[in-house]
Amino acid sequence: MIVWLSFLTLVILFLALDLGVFNKTPHIINSKEAAKWTAVWVTLSFLFSGVIYWLYLNNYISNPDNLKPGAAAIKYITGYLIELSLSIDNIFVIAIIFSSFKIPKKYQHRVLFWGILGAIIFRGLMIYFGVLLIHKFIWATYILGAFLIYTAMKMLFVDGEEKFEPKNSLVYRMLRKIIPITSHIDGEHFFVKRRHTTAATPLFVALIVIEVMDVVFAIDSVPAILAITSDPFLVFSSNIFAILGLRSMYFFLANMLERFNYLEFSLIAILSFVGLKMLLHDFMEIPEWASLAFIAVALLTGIVVSLKMNNGKTTEEVS
Repeated sequence: MIVWLSFLTLVILFLALDLGVFNKTPHIINSKEAAKWTAVWVTLSFLFSGVIYWLYLNNYISNPDNLKPGAAAIKYITGYLIELSLSIDNIFVIAIIFSSFKIPKKYQHRVLFWGILGAIIFRGLMIYFGVLLIHKFIWATYILGAFLIYTAMKMLFVDGEEKFEPKNSLVYRMLRKIIPITSHIDGEHFFVKRRHTTAATPLFVALIVIEVMDVVFAIDSVPAILAITSDPFLVFSSNIFAILGLRSMYFFLANMLERFNYLEFSLIAILSFVGLKMLLHDFMEIPEWASLAFIAVALLTGIVVSLKMNNGKTTEEVS
């Protein structure tokens, strides 16, 4: 309980410093600033594996039957890389949502900040029930594994050219029935007074749509991490660190996503791998280092191939 409370306090501290100090004044986050913060979050995420090692070392010393500290650190890093890689599609959808609702660049960070709070809550609930399901019903592992294989095959064979239209989504239509929506943006406010009623601004609408889409993406990413470990703290901490770095990564990659179009095949390979690992866990045990190596190689291969194949091409030619 002390570890969980300490970790949640650390996350709250990070978020408070983010909004209250470093991004107190709304501004456009350029590529240089985004690259700096992306490097900071990735570095912090990998350094936290040392904390994981220390925590699980104490547990292992007190009880040798517990998870070994080295294995725990590798599982955490593997889960972090899985969540980070599966966030690529999420970044693309966020860019579409901001464009659809015409959210000014200087207010996008504020929307993503509050979106993270919701994501932490929803991811926490999904992880809790996912771990509970796997521990209580062994057969649930096979269902989750089969789902990941299905998702990978769907990405491979189904034409994904149809673009997501936020204003045509069920979320947007339902929201309009619940609360009046205005097209007017009043600074960084989520709501504005309109005569005798309160209306939601495009910032709030974008926030809600992003929250719902994050839950949709979590349906893939959470089972994928559960294939690596069912330890709730490892799953939650790796997931949260990936989410915390998602904002800066969005501002860094949003305008360059077309150049990483071969990363989709990396995601297919990763989902297929973790799905097979869940299906075959009773028949063969894949070492932690092998899982980490496969995921790291898959990601690097997708990045290198994308950069090489798209070298010298314009954005229009790539897309």
